[in-house]
Amino acid sequence: MIRKLNFNAGPATLPLAALERAQAELTDFAGSGMSVMEHSHRGKEYEAVHAEATSLLRELLAVPADMDVLFLQGGASQQFATLPMNFLTPGASADYVLTGVWGEKALGEAKTVAAMYGAKVRLAATTGVGDGKEKSYARVPTQSEIAPDAAAAYVHFTSNETIHGVQYAVAPGAQFPDFGGAPLICDMSSDFMWRSTDLSRFDLVYAGAQKNIGPSGLVVVLAKKSMIERGRKDIPKIFQYRVHADNGSLYNTPPTFAIYLVRNVLAWVKGEGGLPAIEAANREKAGVIYAAIDQNAGFYRAPVETSSRSLMNVVFRLPTEALEERFVAEAKKHDMVGLKGHRSVGGVRVSLYNAVPVAWAKTLGDFMNDFAKHNG
Repeated sequence: MIRKLNFNAGPATLPLAALERAQAELTDFAGSGMSVMEHSHRGKEYEAVHAEATSLLRELLAVPADMDVLFLQGGASQQFATLPMNFLTPGASADYVLTGVWGEKALGEAKTVAAMYGAKVRLAATTGVGDGKEKSYARVPTQSEIAPDAAAAYVHFTSNETIHGVQYAVAPGAQFPDFGGAPLICDMSSDFMWRSTDLSRFDLVYAGAQKNIGPSGLVVVLAKKSMIERGRKDIPKIFQYRVHADNGSLYNTPPTFAIYLVRNVLAWVKGEGGLPAIEAANREKAGVIYAAIDQNAGFYRAPVETSSRSLMNVVFRLPTEALEERFVAEAKKHDMVGLKGHRSVGGVRVSLYNAVPVAWAKTLGDFMNDFAKHNG
């Protein structure tokens, strides 16, 4: 089998070692005579997987002891609604900071919930320019542009926007800005575990698994116990973070095979040298692609300001849409897939999540230089 060079934005490529481990264990897990998918989520065989996945997450991310680790269904989009359902009360307000489409979607769901509860949602900052389909995002906000309300129920932001290719704190050692004194919530779906992160600054972090750590259908939530205790008790139990925390993410049947694959991926991350090694590889991959863009600046155009350029999702344009279509088509002939930009913005998008090998980025970089030479 020829393995494609998969640059899809999600579901994204998974480490080959994690997939081969699943293949080897698919029909007979741990000598049990059953697939892990067939085991009860309350049986000792699956419970060992669940515990290992949790332990690896805590170890690799240095998750503080006062944070719970939750494995939930529904993906990040469900969290857009679940968050305000838990933390907004009548008369309360929540702050949102926007740097792209996913922040907009989170804000939209929060407005719907706020209207149901007699609460409010406030825009604390946005870097959007234009309106409607012409609206664009090219950077994260400066510190002076963020106007948080210290009395807000929480402030929410998205660390990396996959569609517009805008990411916070991309420079080595860079930190997130100060979002004020309100509880801080971050959607890290598309750059979760791309490097080490100081989680002590956050009250809740959530991430859809299908970018960096597993398959679709699963979301990881890291939440301070104090934040979970703030949650409302008058909403259905299935939507209460408290209930899932109290039951170790086993209140209902979790997506067991997805969590099993996350276990495999996290074990691979540890074997690669942990997050310092993962970060080094991610920086090298992004450096290769941005170098190809900048060295052919008359042909490729990156619409994002340099200091906000995403290391996970590199977006760029070519002189014409026809050339963009040709670029994607010719790349596909060379087994490189997933390069078409999001339908709402067009262009080209290269997703360089943790499981994308450096060699793939170098192959694409060479292709980009050659394509510019022959089509410029």
